Amino acid sequence: MNDYPELADDDDLPQSERAYRVLEQLIITMELEPNAMISEAMLSKRLGIGRTPVREALQRLASEHLVEIMPRRGIRVSPIDLKKQMRLLEVRRPLELTVAKLAARRAGDKARATLRDIGGSFRNEASKDYQVFLVIDRQFNEMITEAADNPYAIDMLQTLHGLSRRFWHYYHRHDEDLPRVCELHADIATAVADGDEKTVETTVNAHMDYIHDFTLSLLQD
Repeated sequence: MNDYPELADDDDLPQSERAYRVLEQLIITMELEPNAMISEAMLSKRLGIGRTPVREALQRLASEHLVEIMPRRGIRVSPIDLKKQMRLLEVRRPLELTVAKLAARRAGDKARATLRDIGGSFRNEASKDYQVFLVIDRQFNEMITEAADNPYAIDMLQTLHGLSRRFWHYYHRHDEDLPRVCELHADIATAVADGDEKTVETTVNAHMDYIHDFTLSLLQD
């Protein structure tokens, strides 16, 4: 597993979770491209993880619409569809608002301190390095959903976040887009840490407006 340093501190993770995290990252960053045909055997060899954990990871990724398991045909990395992405955003906005407000209301002191640190990381390290951004973004999403303390919302957002990260990775312009995206994330993290639900609503809507306009511009090209 040395090829995947983002998991270096996760030695206690179950093998299926390790497989899931690596495969999700490979799909989101296009190392496994949309429409690519893959197999349990190929992935097991590449990851150095047994086929059973890989199979479990693939089933989870299929439930999140990142892969398609086609009986007797194989496994395909799901294609990217602009119109479907717009439909996804219709659902994502109210969920993001609900979860961020719950996090602002329920987060403990430790979570608030962590979110302030994450906000600072977005404004500094993440805004200058896309690979760092990917790591901080995962930490941000996990902390917000954990603080919200609502497992149903977590399950729903897990799917939307994976699809959205892959879409943005595929279409965004790193140098041009990254500082603005980091600023929007930092604003949300700070508002949640402060427990300011009104500002949370403003910042989440600003972030979702950015994503909506970005996606719409691609449809109009």
